[in-house]
Amino acid sequence: MDLDAYTAAHRAEWDRLDDLGRRRNFTGAEADELIERYQSGASELSAIKTAAGSTVAGDRLSVGLSRARLRFTGSSGNALRQIPAFFALQLPAALYRLRWIVLVVALATIVVSALYAIWALNDPRVLANFGTDADLKKIAEQDFVGYYSENPSASFTGQVWTNNAWLAAQCVAFGIVGIYVPYLLLQNALNLGVNAAVLFHFGHADVFFQYILPHGMLELTAIFVAAAAGMRIFWAWIAPGARTRSQALAEDGRALFTVAIGLVFVLLASGIIEGFVTPSPLPWPVKIGIGAVALGAFVFYMLFVGGRAYRAGETGDLAEFDAGARRLVAT
Repeated sequence: MDLDAYTAAHRAEWDRLDDLGRRRNFTGAEADELIERYQSGASELSAIKTAAGSTVAGDRLSVGLSRARLRFTGSSGNALRQIPAFFALQLPAALYRLRWIVLVVALATIVVSALYAIWALNDPRVLANFGTDADLKKIAEQDFVGYYSENPSASFTGQVWTNNAWLAAQCVAFGIVGIYVPYLLLQNALNLGVNAAVLFHFGHADVFFQYILPHGMLELTAIFVAAAAGMRIFWAWIAPGARTRSQALAEDGRALFTVAIGLVFVLLASGIIEGFVTPSPLPWPVKIGIGAVALGAFVFYMLFVGGRAYRAGETGDLAEFDAGARRLVAT
């Protein structure tokens, strides 16, 4: 090989590769060109090393290839640069993929809670299983409300946040076993139904909704999302489709683990509402309005922002994150 002639023939292509590798944002055509230049440059570097070993031209091309590779693999020396794209693309896309499962889980939980509450209200023997009449009256008139104010707001917020975040993480992590998530959902639905039955029985239905709705709308939705993620992972194992089971678990596991991370922040918001808004002296319409706004913001993020990211090609899979980011920039 005449190294000088070979270098001169490809100089313009390598300069273009180097130029693209220094950019932060790409159009769709530029992203495609970057990958094409990278592939051809890798072949040319291999030819140089085979024919001449280590050379100045080869080293320069190697640096350009390394820089280009950083652009489409997402490797970065500063992880903080990935945070905006994580919240704008990866997390909402992963949430969007779960939308129908979340709806089914929410409806099932509400139906089970309502049926259990109705059963308990219409059969005194059921309520008697949860305590004496005096005990249940104390729950309805003191303990249910007192639970939200017996500790300082800040410490109560931290307590419910960590408890709910741990519950959400369990749903995602142990979803693969199949029975764990339905069991947790059933326990949650029955607990909600029992509390409703007790308060309704003693004429405090208004108290039940006033103390559940402000934080519960967002908190329960977050738990439903975590449950949906766990079920999705289980289904990837049961019915992987054209993929192998290991591939399906790896892909869906990477994508849906981001849901667990995102729900930490959602549950922090619901914990703040539960700790500072629910027990506050604000008028009840204001408290419930705050909860409704928080839920509306999350649903908007999940469906609108998530739908946009998903249609741009983002799946929530960590391995495909930067490819989706480039496609969204191009749109």
